Formats: sequence, structure tokens, C-alpha cells
Amino acid sequence: MRRLILSAAIPALMLGACSTMPGTQDPTEVSVPVSQASMPNFPADLTPAGVAAADDHLALEAVDGAEGMAFVARSNERALATLESDPRYEPFRQQAEAILTATDRIPSPSFLGDGIGNFWQDATNPKGIWRRTTLESYASGNTEWETLLDIDALARAEGKDWVFKGASCLPPAETRCLINLSDGGKDAVVVREFDLTTKAFVDGGFVLPEGKHRISWLDAETLLVATDFGPGTLTESGYPYIVKTLKRGQTLAQATEVYRGEAGDGGYGVSASVFRDGEGAVQAVIFNRPLDTFRGERWLWKDGSNYKLNLPERVNLHGVQGDLLIFTIEESWRRHVKVIPAGSLLGEHLGNLTPDDLNATIVVGTSMDELFLPTNRQSIEAVTVYDDRVVVAYNDNVVGRIATLHKRDAFSWRRTEVPMAENSAVGLGGSSRASGRQFVSTQGFLTPPTLSLFTVEGAAMTELRAAPPKFDASTHRVEQYEATSTDGTKIPYFVVMPRDLALDGTAPTILFGYGGFQISFPPAYKPEMGKLWLENGGVFVQANIRGGGEFGPGWHQAALNGDRQRSFDDFAAVAEDLIARGITSPRHLGIYGRSNGGVLTSVSITQRPELFNAAVIESPLIDMLRYHELPAGASWIGEYGDPRIPEEAAWIAEYSAYQRLSPEVDYPRVYITTNTRDDRVHPAHARKFAARLEAQGHDHLYFEDTAGGHSNDADPVANARRWARHYVYLAQQLMD
Repeated sequence: MRRLILSAAIPALMLGACSTMPGTQDPTEVSVPVSQASMPNFPADLTPAGVAAADDHLALEAVDGAEGMAFVARSNERALATLESDPRYEPFRQQAEAILTATDRIPSPSFLGDGIGNFWQDATNPKGIWRRTTLESYASGNTEWETLLDIDALARAEGKDWVFKGASCLPPAETRCLINLSDGGKDAVVVREFDLTTKAFVDGGFVLPEGKHRISWLDAETLLVATDFGPGTLTESGYPYIVKTLKRGQTLAQATEVYRGEAGDGGYGVSASVFRDGEGAVQAVIFNRPLDTFRGERWLWKDGSNYKLNLPERVNLHGVQGDLLIFTIEESWRRHVKVIPAGSLLGEHLGNLTPDDLNATIVVGTSMDELFLPTNRQSIEAVTVYDDRVVVAYNDNVVGRIATLHKRDAFSWRRTEVPMAENSAVGLGGSSRASGRQFVSTQGFLTPPTLSLFTVEGAAMTELRAAPPKFDASTHRVEQYEATSTDGTKIPYFVVMPRDLALDGTAPTILFGYGGFQISFPPAYKPEMGKLWLENGGVFVQANIRGGGEFGPGWHQAALNGDRQRSFDDFAAVAEDLIARGITSPRHLGIYGRSNGGVLTSVSITQRPELFNAAVIESPLIDMLRYHELPAGASWIGEYGDPRIPEEAAWIAEYSAYQRLSPEVDYPRVYITTNTRDDRVHPAHARKFAARLEAQGHDHLYFEDTAGGHSNDADPVANARRWARHYVYLAQQLMD
């Protein structure tokens, strides 16, 4: 199920409506440029060899190496003594655990054959149970669940730290499923075939060893598999570039190759998409060959041959109706006699996209279908293709909307807007093409999620569940403002603040940002944040900076590669705007970011330390001059650039926080945290940054959990401890 989102947008106020509050200092007046000469570990040259020569903490890159684990043990002891001895820690932990294991949460549903599936974790089942019920039982509110697979029991029986990473079931019956099991929460998984009728793993069924597989069912006896087939079959990022058919009973060595990219390909590995109609019949098989993080080729596999599709390199495929391919383009595209803007939802017959069409004469009136063309303040969030309709969820100025699209004639589509609650955001959940139904969620910063069942034909919405509140929202309100970035671009952001907030700059404030990979962050209900932060008088801010997807591909691409500094400038502009409005001040302003948000927060601390007094830097990328050397970093070259290319290394070096640390700068005490078993963002980024802070004499905290992986979804009880540590640190820095 896709991430559920919410927006509580209120008309934006322009920056010019506010001025600096009396008694506050304009932060731009105290920003002091840091000379490169004061950075003792800045490389003498930016070649890979030069960068490595300047790195005095390379030993920490060995995940389980003796030096690295000794550093982790020593750092963890200090961090836990500082955070878990705080009298707020235990109440925070208990409150977070009560939220994360609450039995009155909405069970996230997915369609599973004729019924409903759900994966559930609580205090009794921290690793979780995969279970099912009927739609009628689910809708009744008194649901009777049938357990399919108990992950806690499986882990105990096999002596493994199994983490459930989802299941893929063969349509239309969906009684045979491929179960993904991760050892410790890693992205790499073991795959086993499971029979829902017997509720047992299939004796002699499909089994794949641990790896970052890309697998699709072709039929009951055949899988399309991209994986590690042996030496030389993975890209430098550790992802597969070969697809083979694997028949039941075959080993991987016996599988038959059907498509091959190249070892130098970027991105996340080649994959096969098998598109089916509502009855489960295969309509098309398309291979996706990524060239880098965002660019790729799409190949139609038909009658044993591969045909390259005439599509833009930046495109997302959503489904097939008959032979009509439904897709969005992430770059403007000249097709026939027209230029179609980036972000558009289109439909084209597969036959018109094969090579025979490349030089065809186009007759007026036979252009492709234009299903949905967003405005410059709109962006498509999700698309579901049904046999005769398409459902699109989109953001309009960061406010969620849903529309259905129904083909009216040869090329035109009728668009029907679905009534939704005002100032909310929308998430499309599990769908059933066979029955024409979909789960839809709405939520807000201060409004718990509501789950509804959407019937596509007739566009009927039926509410199924409403989550109970997990914190007192009556004390706070939501506003949406805009900050002006250095180049004049208006940057929207949301503020969740006390209703009676005095604009005297004393409010403890967390500023969250991400700004990458075209990922949108509309408002969402964050119960642990509400309980541990808002109820204690805190302010929460969410910045929609460039690099994200809030306003479509252009908003993302404005901060790609050599333009990355725009994201950092946008974030600093929001911080300055908060200070100018009197909402907070540098003494009480902290920032939080994880993964790509770790780039943002580490750079913000090194570029603008005078703006902040706290930073939670979680599961971060930080050493941007060596990120491609640390698995799976090379897959993100399309986002950041390639440090092996001198011109690109030069712009990366302008912001890479690890190299730009200076003993002459007064940084706030930061909290860096990651996970030993994170095989998506290597833990060395966090380790080395903490080690260099320590070597330069900067106060900091570093904690590395030893299980859970990048997603922190392995165990809600452990996750409660994680959130308690975060908010204790933030309270120490911003409230005390």
C-alpha cells in the first residue's frame, strides 16, 4: 500500500507580510563563510584516489570490522547514557510504544484473492502476522482474522531475525504467493513460495537465496527473475541487469535468459512488469532497463523477441488497457507534431510505440490520448489502471484530489472529480482490478486517517474505518506559509503550532525536509510526533523544498546534480522565514532528516550552523565524494552526479558535509543515528561523520542500532525506543 498522505492547507501568506521581530537578530547578518583552508580534511585533489587519501576514517566503512564495531560500541554507550538516563525517556518510550502497538490502529488492507489481506504488528507480535479476512468482515468493525503466516513463530523456529518484506501473489486466484523475508531488516531478501490454501510453504516450490531480486509471476509454473546469477551479473550498485525465466523445479543456473542490459547500467536494476486485465490474462510484458536513477529504456517482450519502445527516458508506466499503455512522462516530449509537458498522464497503443512507428506519417486526429495534463501547481501522485477506467490521485497546491478518467471516444477521456474533504491529502491504497474497487485514505497533521472503499464505476466512496486520535490536537493549528529562496522562488511550508503561540521567538521548533528523488511530502498524521512533541508545546514544520515532487518533475529537476544547492538554500530560507515571523529563533530551532534528508541536514549544519541548535541526522548520506563507492550508492548518480567526473566532483565538493567540517566552526551538538544492517544507505556515512566531529573536538551524539535496516520497520517495540531517543535529544537541545 502506498504511503498515506494528508494536507491541511490554508491560503499562503507572503513573506513580505512579516518583518523581523523586535529583539531578534537577522540570521543572515551572522553567517560567516568558512574558508577551505580551515577544513583540514578537504581533499588536495578531487580524484577518487585524492579523496581516499584525505579520508582518515576509511576503516569505518567495513560494516562488521573490528575498528568500526569498537567505535559503535563506544559511541552507543555514551549516547544511551545521555539520552536514556533523561527522565523524559521512559515516558516517551512508553507513549511511543503504546501508539505503535495500539490494537485500535486501522489495519492497512490489500485485496487478496476474494478477500482482504493485512500485515499486523503489535506488542504480542512485534515481528508481525500476515492474515486475511473477507471484505464484509473487515467492513463490519468486528473483524475475524485468519492467520496465514506468523513471522515471530517462524523466526523462533528457524533461529533467524526474519522481517516480513511483503508478498507477491499470482492473479487472479492469488493462492500462490512469493514471500519476501529479510534477515535483520535488510533490503536483500530470501524468497519462498507459499500456498494460501494450506497456509504452508510449498514443498519443492520456488526458493531464491538472499539477494536484491526483481521477480514477477509470468504464470503458475514460471517466474521472470532478475537477480545475482553469479560473477559479473550485477551492476556496480549491486543490482541485477539480466532477466531470465525460471521454471518450477529449475535452479537459477538452469534459468533461460530473455533480456540483458549492461553491467554499467545505473539505477536499481532491470525488472519485468507483467500487465494483466481484471481476469488475470497477460496483456503485455515490459522490461525496464534503468540507465541511471531516473532515465531508462522500456522493452516490449512479445513472442520471444524484445522491441524497444519509443518512449522518453524519464517515464513511469502504470498499466495497460487492451493494448493501450498508460504512463506519465517526467520530461517534456515532442510526439508527432506536439510538445507534451512533463508530468502529463498519457495513453498510447503499444503498436504505435514499436520501431515500425518511428518514421510513420501521422495523420491529424490520430495523436495519442491525453488523459490528464497537470497545471504548474499540480502533480500526479498515484495512478491505478482498471479495465475501462483510470483513477488518478493528484496534488493541487499540496492539497489532495482524486479524479476518474473514462474513455469517451477514440482519443478523448471524460474526467470526473471525486468529492473529497477540503484541505486534506489523499492516498490510493490496495486495488482490485477484477472488482473495480480501491482503498483510499485521507488524513491531516491534526486529523487521524480515515479509510474508505472507492468503487470506480459510479465513483462511490464508502467510509470503512476512522482511526482514533492519538494525541490532543485541540491545542494546535495548521498554517501554510511561503518563504522566498535566494533565487526568488517561493517555497511553501506547513507549520503546526499552538493556537495561542506568542510570536516572541521562543517556541521549540522541529523543521523537517527531504528535497530529493521527486518524493512529495504533503502533511500527514504523525501520532508519535503529536504525543511526544506537540503535546509538550512544540512546533512542527514541514518544508516542501525543491528536489521533491510537490509540483511535478520540474520541481524535482530544479535541484538535480549541479543545482543541488537550491534545496539547501530553500531549506535555509524556510528557517529564516520562521525566525523572521517570530515563530522561533536559532536557539530553539532544530532540524530532522533521514536518508536523502541526511544530506540536507548535514549540509545545513555545515553551511548555516548559526540557524540551528539541533539536528537529528538519521540513516544519512553524508560523504558525497565517496557515496558511489558505498553500496548501493552508485544507483543515485542520476540524482547527485558522479564524483569520478571532475566537473561533477567540483560541485559535489561544494556541499559534501564530511569533507567540509572545520574545527574552527561552532556547530550545535548534533545527533547522528543509523543501522548496522542498513544495506541501502551504508552506515559508514554516519560513522565517519561522527568520528570526524569527535576528532575535531565537536560535541555530538552517535547511536547505531544493530538490527532493523533502512526502513526501521522490523519491530515496533524497537521503533518506540528510536522515537523516544529522537525526542529526548530534541527536548534537551530546544526546550531545556
